[in-house]
Amino acid sequence: MADRTVTSESERDDDNARRKRILYRCQHRGMKEMDILLGGYVGENIATMSEAELATLEVLMDVSDQELFAWMIGRKPVPAEHDTELYRAIAAYRSQSS
Repeated sequence: MADRTVTSESERDDDNARRKRILYRCQHRGMKEMDILLGGYVGENIATMSEAELATLEVLMDVSDQELFAWMIGRKPVPAEHDTELYRAIAAYRSQSS
């Protein structure tokens, strides 16, 4: 039983560290507009995001700031593979915070 608790605590620590890394990366992207937009959304929602949402977010974070910003402002269409529920929630957040 003790091993299960250690594993659980270790997993929780790993999850917390992952969430902190994600938040930091979203708030320090290099383009101020994306720092505010993505960092703001993630800052408000990271604590309640599911494993699947975190994985989707990590994929989205690999998109360049310029490309992601172009999607957000409607300059370019969002590719189907990135047009996820999470992306739409972030885009809606942009609309709410404008």
